[in-house]
Formats: sequence, structure tokens, C-alpha cells
Amino acid sequence: MDYMQELNLPKYQFSTSITEGKVKIFDRIRKKKVALTPEEWVRQNFIAFLIEEKGFPASLIAIEAKVNVNGLSQRADIVVYNRLGQAIFIVECKAPSVKITQDTFAQACRYNIILQTRVICVTNGLNHYCALLDSSGTQYNFLEEIPLYDQLKTR
Repeated sequence: MDYMQELNLPKYQFSTSITEGKVKIFDRIRKKKVALTPEEWVRQNFIAFLIEEKGFPASLIAIEAKVNVNGLSQRADIVVYNRLGQAIFIVECKAPSVKITQDTFAQACRYNIILQTRVICVTNGLNHYCALLDSSGTQYNFLEEIPLYDQLKTR
């Protein structure tokens, strides 16, 4: 299946099935099967990467978290919280065919106006960009790699 293309991440095993002609993948965070789109493929692989390689607790990850931006209800792809319930890491996922641009990063930054995380990440599964915001939340520096969960700090 072409939407399950190889990504720039380690390979993980997923449970997939076909229901009413639609391919579904089991989402370990939401604990249900969801439609397997190219963006969902990236999201599920990136979640597995965060948990398996970076030590992120699955219980502190939210998928499609509601965020109200300028009175509009939107959804952040992945939000990670600390043990106090504060958002500390946000990820915006795109399909592998979607080029990561400044607009993609700006989308995650808009969500972050509300969430106030220190780390923002955007990925299309092939390219990953991760930035650390300063304490004011206005300036950011791109990181060489995605940090371990234990390295994340709150504002």
C-alpha cells in the first residue's frame, strides 16, 4: 500500500485491518482503529518513535487535542504533557507528499499560542524539524535532534 511508505523513522509493527473497504490502523493512544491515511501513517509512526526511542509515556500523549485559536476550534496532531498536566511538546504531522514549509511551522506555532509548550515539532515522516522556544515563547532555535522526554522542561 503506497500510503504505508517507508519513512525516515525506525520500522514499527502496527495492527491494520480492512473494514467496509477501508484500511484502518490501531491507534495505541486512542485505543481504537482509525482510517489509515498518509498523514495518519506518519502520526502513528512518529508516536511509536516518541514512545520507543525517546521515552515518552504513552499515557501523557494526546492525539488531535482540541485547541481554540482566535475563536476557532482546531486540533493539534500530537500534544505531550508532563506529569502535572501541562503541555510541553507539540507535533504537527503532514503526509509524506506534503513539503514542510514555514506555513506548516506557523500552524504549530498558532496552536502553541494556547498550549504554551517549549518544544514544537513538525514532520512529514521524511523530514522532522524540532525547535526549542525561549522563555518568552517568541524566539526559537532549531534542535539537532528530537529530545528525550526527560530532557523536556516547562516554561
